[in-house]
Amino acid sequence: MLDSLTSRLARIVKTIRGEARLTEANVQDALREVRIALLEADVALPVVKHFIDAVRAKALGQEVIGSLTPGQALVGVVHRELAQLMGEANVGLDLAVAPPAVILMAGLQGSGKTTTVGKLALFLKGQKKKVLVVSCDVYRPAAIEQLKTVAAQAGVEFFPSHPDEKPLQIGKGALEYARTHYCDVVIVDTAGRLHTRQNLMEELKKIHRIIAREVPGAPHETFLVLDATIGLNAVAQAREFHQAVGVSGLIIAKLDGTAKGGAVVAIAQTLQLPVRYVGVGEGPDDLQPFDPREFATALFS
Repeated sequence: MLDSLTSRLARIVKTIRGEARLTEANVQDALREVRIALLEADVALPVVKHFIDAVRAKALGQEVIGSLTPGQALVGVVHRELAQLMGEANVGLDLAVAPPAVILMAGLQGSGKTTTVGKLALFLKGQKKKVLVVSCDVYRPAAIEQLKTVAAQAGVEFFPSHPDEKPLQIGKGALEYARTHYCDVVIVDTAGRLHTRQNLMEELKKIHRIIAREVPGAPHETFLVLDATIGLNAVAQAREFHQAVGVSGLIIAKLDGTAKGGAVVAIAQTLQLPVRYVGVGEGPDDLQPFDPREFATALFS
């Protein structure tokens, strides 16, 4: 998306010239370029139509002032509307609760969820939080070992679990341990699951309930990790997980120059769920708080 939209907008800046005001005649081709780029980025057609209509309404009649070219003026309108479409900037985690604060992580297998747990743990450690991570994934023994490795890399504590245990028992034990060992934050990693597998979604609901029963007000955050490269499929996933456990925020993994970042736009507009963090690389410290204005700026840089 980044490469496609940036190159198209560069052509817009060059082709719209010599006009003191933006009119339907001189923005028509430019808006067609924006529409194509967004569709190529897997933004849903209704979202694209809504966005183009909003840009047209704001742009038409606007005077081109200062040293701006008409093309640059239109790009500015697109930039502002896209930032507004994606919602407010991430205000950070609200961890002002009696410890432990509990973060429940959900997502599909292969979405980058467990790796993201490590990145989030490292981020919180940098805020002087004592973090405990626990794996409630008993279906893949390798998942437990993976999280143990990720926790060690982040320098945070790992609560041991075993494939023979039940996810609910593991979660309950981890919360009891966190209370007695004065942990500030517990990050509960759950099994990657298809949103269409009803039995696994029911288990996720049970883990959510046991957390709520053990710690008042918990989980304080329920994050859904989505793979940015899957495009519009992410919208259906987010909808099902949100209905099951009440997702409080999204973490978009694998959002780099080659990813179809239209998933971010589509989810923000369609489901009104805030994007809280984005993973922009493979490094342990590449998890960044999501800022829609910075995201929009990156598209048009």
